[in-house]
Amino acid sequence: MENELSTATLGGGCFWCLEAALRQLAGVESVVSGYCGGHTVNPDYHSVCAGATGHVEVVCIAFDPAVIDYRTLLEAFFAIHDPTTPDRQGNDVGTQYRSTIFTHSDAQEHVARALIAELDAAAIWPDPVVTAVAPAPTFWPAEDYHQDYLANNPRQPYCVAVVAPKAAKLREEFRARLKPA
Repeated sequence: MENELSTATLGGGCFWCLEAALRQLAGVESVVSGYCGGHTVNPDYHSVCAGATGHVEVVCIAFDPAVIDYRTLLEAFFAIHDPTTPDRQGNDVGTQYRSTIFTHSDAQEHVARALIAELDAAAIWPDPVVTAVAPAPTFWPAEDYHQDYLANNPRQPYCVAVVAPKAAKLREEFRARLKPA
């Protein structure tokens, strides 16, 4: 019998970075870049970037919990972005870049809040985690050109400077959890 897939929706800066990094993990079946948490229907990239919609750039991940559990997925998420900076990741500034976990069940909410508490208690970062945890609202897939962005644009300067290094960091820190080459 095939395992049923679970869904995770995560925002931690540019969705190109999250997608490129997290898709490398064994058990991750698909990663779709998109938008969540705003107040307009069917947002587009330009309106989200202008800050007019209230949406967060996110990735919606379909994963096999028999291969990778939700906590491990969140640990990878926290390893590749700075969850202590409100409304920014590096030079990307704006509410669309806020660190957010949109949960799809009470169990996911419990895991997310417990992990955030553990990370804060461990003082991994000099500042506290500001990652919001909220029930998953409607997910709006981003425009086609945003999907598989690093794979389709490996020489684009932002990909070279920001996206590829985050994907490489995940490969280094989660080497034992990667899909087979």
